[in-house]
Amino acid sequence: MANIGFISLGCAKNQVDCERMMYRIQEAGHTIQADIVGSDVVVINTCGFIDSAKAEAIDFILRTAALKADGLVGKILVTGCLSQRYQDEILAQMPEVDGILGTGSYAEIVSAVEALLAQQQVRQFGSIDTPELETGRVLTTPEHYAFIKIAEGCDNRCSYCIIPYLRGKFRSRQMDDILYEARLLAASGVKELIVVAQDTSRYGTDFPEHQRLLPELLRQLCQIEQLHWVRLHYVYPDEIDDALIEVMASEPKIVKYLDIPIQHCNSKILKLMNRRGDGEFLRELFAKLRARIPGLILRTSVITGLPGEGEEEFAELCEFLKEQRLERVGAFPFSPEEGTPAAEMEYPDASVAQERASIVEEIQSRIMDDYARAMQGKTLEILVDGYDEDYEQYYGRSYADSPDIDGRVWLSSDDDLSEGSFVTVKIDGVIDGDLSGYVLEESE
Repeated sequence: MANIGFISLGCAKNQVDCERMMYRIQEAGHTIQADIVGSDVVVINTCGFIDSAKAEAIDFILRTAALKADGLVGKILVTGCLSQRYQDEILAQMPEVDGILGTGSYAEIVSAVEALLAQQQVRQFGSIDTPELETGRVLTTPEHYAFIKIAEGCDNRCSYCIIPYLRGKFRSRQMDDILYEARLLAASGVKELIVVAQDTSRYGTDFPEHQRLLPELLRQLCQIEQLHWVRLHYVYPDEIDDALIEVMASEPKIVKYLDIPIQHCNSKILKLMNRRGDGEFLRELFAKLRARIPGLILRTSVITGLPGEGEEEFAELCEFLKEQRLERVGAFPFSPEEGTPAAEMEYPDASVAQERASIVEEIQSRIMDDYARAMQGKTLEILVDGYDEDYEQYYGRSYADSPDIDGRVWLSSDDDLSEGSFVTVKIDGVIDGDLSGYVLEESE
């Protein structure tokens, strides 16, 4: 039996894939290394979505290759989106890599690792449209929260996005399988379950009945006693219906937080991007959501420098953000991805796209300052995430904060706090842009 190290890069969905591979490796009798040094095989599960993600993946491969040259690790196996996208280039241009595994071959991780241990080269690419095989997971998040992936692939075909070419068509998991996994996670101590997919709002539409089953799935998840929070990510705006709004509003376990990637608000740009709706549709949607779900926190992502974006279109985006005052906004400069229609279109210079992203970030910074001021004196339920040695303070998150992408709430307490517990906190300040407050009581 061998020692196997794992490095997981990219999104939460990729992290779930890595956790499943780790489970298969462990089930086969191998040992999972906490530190990759000393590993007989290092598995690098990569992202290949945009240039910055590709650069990060290549950097990790090269750093691991340096450890290999020093005799500190054995074989290197690259999995995930980068290997799926560059099937020929990786082995040809990175001779330090011993094997590659595509996104359709995650279930073959054990045979791939054992082939490398037997001094064989691995190059395996199964169909990216194959339904996922159910398996367990080795959680890499803290014990009190976990991501649960409800579908794989995407059918939206946004003109700038490479994901359908790397992950295949949209494929929902069976609801019984999701609920079984959720119950296991809850029984293991998970209190916050974060629902993810490339497009969670389409869950169930690929089944023979072609029904949107996300509202029913959420209701079923809320029936799991040990779960305290259920959080929803990656909901496409044109797929939000009254049934989803109703379950969001009526189920107390579902945190009033929606991640709705809009990418832009200009009608011409949205049409070029093969996105549905326009700025007026988005205004009406956000007004409807806020009216029916009091206290709702809205997160979105926008892309600056998209094909068709001139000064006028960018000014419209800025005015839209100032007007809508969304609580959470991520801005990303356009990355022309080879193989996508948008890469063949005319688009602003990369430096212009980056400058515009910085302008959006400045607009959002002022909105967040106003949000922080409005939160002073309010009482919030906070999930304790840990203790920061540098700040010498506990920290956690409110319903408004998703892990890794949003901020923290800094906690003052006369008593020790338990990681994974819920506390009631009176907000009374701001530390480096994050809310801070003092603990009134520990509820769990």
